[in-house]
Amino acid sequence: MTNHQDQNSLPPKTCTIERLVTVPEDVEKVIEGKKTATRRNGRYADVGEIMELKDKKFRVDKVYSQALGELTDEHARTEGFESVEDYKQSILSYHPGMPWLPQMRVWVHEFSPVNE
Repeated sequence: MTNHQDQNSLPPKTCTIERLVTVPEDVEKVIEGKKTATRRNGRYADVGEIMELKDKKFRVDKVYSQALGELTDEHARTEGFESVEDYKQSILSYHPGMPWLPQMRVWVHEFSPVNE
């Protein structure tokens, strides 16, 4: 796992934070506290950036690169799934034909609720 805590070492964002969590089921998982991370093929947010979902705010705490082969069941639980296999099947259902390659790298965005 390559954890980029230094914001200056991160590559430019490839999308905006508004696109980080968009699937309705995932939005509900975030609001319920069952999903505290999301993985994307690009970088969608900076550390400290605020994501708003249904009038609730969440702060991005960590952004780092990870290979799919490094995922554990604990990582899958942060995504709101019971196991890596459950997470994998969900991702592949959204992206038909996409290969699941252990060496493929994704960007992990970890977040937590902002208590106002």
